Amino acid sequence: MISAVLVLAVLSGIAYMAYANGSTNSTSTVTNTTCACSDQYYNETRPFCGRRGFGGRNGGGLGGFITVSQGFKDNVINIAKSDSDVQNLLAEGYNITGVRPIISTTVEADGTVTMKATTAIVTMTQNTTGRAFVWVNVEQAKVTRIEILSITVIEKS
Repeated sequence: MISAVLVLAVLSGIAYMAYANGSTNSTSTVTNTTCACSDQYYNETRPFCGRRGFGGRNGGGLGGFITVSQGFKDNVINIAKSDSDVQNLLAEGYNITGVRPIISTTVEADGTVTMKATTAIVTMTQNTTGRAFVWVNVEQAKVTRIEILSITVIEKS
């Protein structure tokens, strides 16, 4: 959590310096990435997905609330399902339980702010023992990374 606060402080400092030192002729750009969390349990923006405290479920986080359209979710899920490795996970009993867009925010030297969700993370779960995270590049319509986590429990009496 401390490292997350440090990263946020550094990015804020960079944004402030870029704004303070910017001129109309400058082309410097400051980019920050925020994760908008959206699944069956919550639909909100948090600067560090999976971390509570900076506006967890009951708060808006630093960026306020973002509503993710069903169309965006469907598009991301369709891209993910077209990948052969994701198809194998689905065949192994994994279910898609969430779609979290990664929103790239760019502040130009003139103060213009643009936001775009170019990437999303699809969360997949298998019972209580497995979880997979699938990174989807929305602009290129392809899966770029898959992380699979599994838990093995051995109960002894």
